[in-house]
Amino acid sequence: MSFFGTPSTSAPVTTTPAEKDIEVPEPPSDSISSLAFSPVADYLAVGSWDNNVRIYEVGANGQTQGKAMYGHQGPVLSVCWNKDGTKILSGGADNAGRMFDVTTGQSQQVAQHEAPIRVTKWIESPQGGILATGSWDKTIKYWDLRTPNPVSTVSLPERCYTLDVLYPLMVVGTADRHIQIYNLTNPTTPFKTMQSPLKWQTRVVSCFPTGNGFAVGSVEGRVAIQYVEDKDSQNNFSFKCHRRDQTPTTKDQSLVYAVNDISFHPVHGTFSTCGSDGTINYWDKDARTRLKTFEACPGPVPATSFNRTGTIFAYAVSYDWSKGHSGMTPGHPNKLMLHACKDDEVKRKPPKR
Repeated sequence: MSFFGTPSTSAPVTTTPAEKDIEVPEPPSDSISSLAFSPVADYLAVGSWDNNVRIYEVGANGQTQGKAMYGHQGPVLSVCWNKDGTKILSGGADNAGRMFDVTTGQSQQVAQHEAPIRVTKWIESPQGGILATGSWDKTIKYWDLRTPNPVSTVSLPERCYTLDVLYPLMVVGTADRHIQIYNLTNPTTPFKTMQSPLKWQTRVVSCFPTGNGFAVGSVEGRVAIQYVEDKDSQNNFSFKCHRRDQTPTTKDQSLVYAVNDISFHPVHGTFSTCGSDGTINYWDKDARTRLKTFEACPGPVPATSFNRTGTIFAYAVSYDWSKGHSGMTPGHPNKLMLHACKDDEVKRKPPKR
C-alpha cells in the first residue's frame, strides 16, 4: 500500500557513471526536518513541518512504498527508532513526544515539555531502553515508556538544539554554543562541559561510531572533530565546508552556509555533511580528507541518514529555515532522495606512509 492507496515505485538504481539518485514518490507536503532509518530493516521514518511522520519501505532496487503515517499537533522536528525497530519516537513543536508502534499501527503521546521538543534519541542501556527528549525549555528528560512521568529531568544552560547518543556517550549542543558531554552511567550530571570549538551557533552534534568523540557542525560552514578524553586532544581539529567563493578573484569573501546534519557511516566510520548550499560531502576524519562531493539539487539539504548496512544514503531537499520566515518563498523544492552508496565513496583512505 501507499499513503493514499496507490502503489508507488520508481526507477531502479543503476550503476552507470551518469546515474541519478532516486526521488521518493509522495514526499511530505512541507519542509523535511528529520530522517531516520530503522536499525533492523530498510524502513525510513521522515519528520516534516506538515505535522506528520511518514514511514517508507525501501526495496532492494530503491523502489519505495509509503507504509504508514501519523501526526503531531505541530511541526515534527525529530524522529528516531528504538533498538528492535518496532517503535518510532518523534518530537515536535506541539511540545509532545509521540511513539508509533509499527506492529499495531497505533500512536500515543509518551513525553511532554514546556516548549518544542527539538530532539528525540533512543538510549539502549544494559538496564533497558530509555527515550531522551531535548527541548527548547532548557531541559532533557528521560522517559521509561511504561510510565507516564519522566524518570529524571536534567537542566541545561540554554535551549537544546541538537543531541546525539552512542551509549554510554551522550553529547548535547545548546544555544550560546554550550556543549555538554554525559556518561550515561551517570545520566543526570555532565561528565564534561565546554564551549563549542566553533565560533558560531551549533546546528548539529554527531557521535563517532567508536564512541570516543563527536563532530560538531555550525551555521558558519565549519565542522569540528572533537575527542572526549584530554589524552586524545591532539587529534581535535576543525575545517571549513559548505562555502562558495563569490568570484575567482575574491577568495576572502566566501558565501558561508549552515552545516545542517552530520551522519556517520555504520560500517566504515566515515561521515557525511549536508548544508544550506544544497551540497553533500563525504569525509574521512582520520585521513582529514574529503572523499566525495555532490550537488543534491537546487535547495538546502536539511537532513540525512545512512541505512543500517551503509548501502543507502537518504537525504532531504527542502527549505531549512536558515533564512527565517522571510526565506520561505513559494516554489521551494520538497524532495526525499535515495543515493546508492559505492565503496569508493565511503571507504576510508589508506593511511599515508
